[in-house]
Amino acid sequence: MFVLKGVSPSILIIFNFFLGIFITRMMIAPVLDMVYQAKFVRPNYKGNLIPVGVGFIFLLTSLVVLTVDYLLFPGLLGDNSTIFVLGLAVITFLGFIDDTLGSRQATGLKGHFKALLKGNLTTGGLKALGGGLLALLITASEFTHYQLTVNVITNIVVNTLVIALSINAINLLDLRPGRAGKGFLILAVVILTVSWGSESLLPLALVSGSLLAYLPWDLKARAMMGDTGSNALGLVIGFSAAWSFDELPKLVFLIMLILFHLFTEKYSLTEIIAGNKILNYLDKMGRD
Repeated sequence: MFVLKGVSPSILIIFNFFLGIFITRMMIAPVLDMVYQAKFVRPNYKGNLIPVGVGFIFLLTSLVVLTVDYLLFPGLLGDNSTIFVLGLAVITFLGFIDDTLGSRQATGLKGHFKALLKGNLTTGGLKALGGGLLALLITASEFTHYQLTVNVITNIVVNTLVIALSINAINLLDLRPGRAGKGFLILAVVILTVSWGSESLLPLALVSGSLLAYLPWDLKARAMMGDTGSNALGLVIGFSAAWSFDELPKLVFLIMLILFHLFTEKYSLTEIIAGNKILNYLDKMGRD
């Protein structure tokens, strides 16, 4: 086995980023063709039928890149990478269920939980419950060797909320071509800047590269990542923030997530963006 020793986390982050770009560029055409052949298409805003649910390409890329990491850098990656890819598989699956079986009779977290209280399980409600449980599972796995003190319980609650709300936050952005991807990249830059050098950033780096390779297809409305992709991107943001941020930036990030959700329950994000020249310019940048 060819093993690279003494590699710094910063080099690994850069390596994962570019490998993520390369793998996705290699896979995007056959993946789109496969979805076309399966006739899993929907009309875009122009009325053209395009592949939907293509966001599972982020999971495929992660499987390849992390496998390469484990083979080239044994001992340098912790258990977090395995937990991450398993979590990514679960949330990708839940998003794919929503893309394939979902209806829009109930929208937003409030709408899905109202339906649940009436005894109606929607695909969005399943995704919310599954995403929340997944966030708790990922968080709890990190504290299996700790005694349950007040501090540990607080950390579990904070990390769980950061992951769960991040999943839904990116999903809320996915209403126009490229918007969810742009939101992800902005948050990725913030997390990478604040926590540069942390090994927990490896998944964020590889998915950022994968997204950059995929994004032109989304911006040109030639493919939709769907909830399959937006929820996966949200998990990556939440996972990275939960494991790489110190206590203060993590708390600030959580407060921002809570405020964002409260805001979007009351106001239309699309209308706010359309009414602001700068936000509207950024939102439309790269589209036809």
